[in-house]
Amino acid sequence: MITPKRISRDGIERALEKAERYRLLNEPSDAESICQDILEVDPDNQRALVALLLARTDQFQSPRGSGVAAAREVLPRLTSDYQRTYYAGIICERWAKARHMRGAPGAGATVYHWLREAMDWYEKAEAVRPTGNDDALLRWNACARLLARHPELQPGEEDQAEVMLE
Repeated sequence: MITPKRISRDGIERALEKAERYRLLNEPSDAESICQDILEVDPDNQRALVALLLARTDQFQSPRGSGVAAAREVLPRLTSDYQRTYYAGIICERWAKARHMRGAPGAGATVYHWLREAMDWYEKAEAVRPTGNDDALLRWNACARLLARHPELQPGEEDQAEVMLE
């Protein structure tokens, strides 16, 4: 196996900028690779961890992309309670949107479930958010509007049973 070369600590800032650029260019696997290089040198770099998580969620729509488990494995490494809850919501929301875009028959209940889980995470993030940071509220509202625009996204039998028990 070919071993990747180690980047310098002095190159981390520039590498972070490149990772963001590759994400914006819709090249999330390249962004993920750069983040892995950064984390080899600085394992606790919070910006690289967030970029890695987002690069993995950017790949949800690709058949060869990362799955939820790969994105979630980054969460415990985030040091902020807010970031852990907020990005847990991001993972769920992006997974739901990827399932919705695929449009598989019967996916409405699955998409609904993942959006509701995202909204639950956003509510938890809202409770611990820094002053002036309304990102969790903005994401919660986006999920609510997506559900309102798509009446085919309804709870499955399991979700309906849970609601009746509450």
